[in-house]
Amino acid sequence: MALDFAFRITLHMPRDNARLADFLPYRLSVTSNAVSNRIAVEYRARFGVNVPEWRVMAVLGDVGSLTQRQLVGATFMDKVAVNRACKVLVDRGLVERRPNDSDGRSHILELTASGREMHGQIMPLAMGMEERLLECLTAAEQRNLRKILDKLFAQVRDTDIS
Repeated sequence: MALDFAFRITLHMPRDNARLADFLPYRLSVTSNAVSNRIAVEYRARFGVNVPEWRVMAVLGDVGSLTQRQLVGATFMDKVAVNRACKVLVDRGLVERRPNDSDGRSHILELTASGREMHGQIMPLAMGMEERLLECLTAAEQRNLRKILDKLFAQVRDTDIS
């Protein structure tokens, strides 16, 4: 199986000692990082944003204004990574940061006009790359993959790990 082989090569592990390569969380993480990094090559070169910065922009472009805490929850990124991405985006004038009237300690973040313009250029590029990546799957496999990922996410979200 080619994918199995690729995971083992990544780890430089012999076939009979490849338990990590068979571990679903590891495989999901490696695949997610590989896909994100592949797409990031394009928008980094053309727009100068990295993966965390793009994720923040994508969420703000999709749902609108959020606090930094809400961005951490929406992106499932570490709060330090979100903080760093927000600082860069504010400094570049792509995101506006203003006081949160309902909570004096937090700030509301939202895309500026420049940020919305960049988002509008990157989204079609990202969607096109997603389409090319998924060409190896039939339409039914793509639907099944989305359903499976939704189920896994719901399971993780709804599972109490106390």
